Amino acid sequence: MTLVERASIRRIRTSLAGVLGACVLAVACQTPDATPYIPGLGEIMTLTQMRHSKLWFAAEAGNWQLADYELDELEEGFADVARFHPIHKEASRPLTELVPEYTVAPLRALRAAVRDRERASFVRSYDSLSAGCNGCHAATGFSFNVVSRPTANPYSNQRF
Repeated sequence: MTLVERASIRRIRTSLAGVLGACVLAVACQTPDATPYIPGLGEIMTLTQMRHSKLWFAAEAGNWQLADYELDELEEGFADVARFHPIHKEASRPLTELVPEYTVAPLRALRAAVRDRERASFVRSYDSLSAGCNGCHAATGFSFNVVSRPTANPYSNQRF
């Protein structure tokens, strides 16, 4: 065997060892007893607040495509609340009941307003969703957390 052939075989062995090591590491990181990450309710609600604001600024700018996207994200966040936190602290009823009770109708109205690009209908529906959020907060003992229309855009790094 020539010197070039031996060097080539060493490179192949080194590469195979690296690939094998990466595979072993990947399998080790996927142990069945690992607890999956579950976002806290506060984390989900913080993202919900962000989406709520972005939805407002998107519609205000007439960027209905972005408004539609943020509406999808809001709905997904509300679903995550019910999925990951069906019961919360000392709430009198489960969030799986309360969240839909306070958000389904306003979200449906918002969906129609965004689809139809109706600014006046959007404003009414948006305010209705905010009131729904506040109703849910009151029903769960969090009435100190009051949701309203945003007055200043905190996202200076995004064009709406």
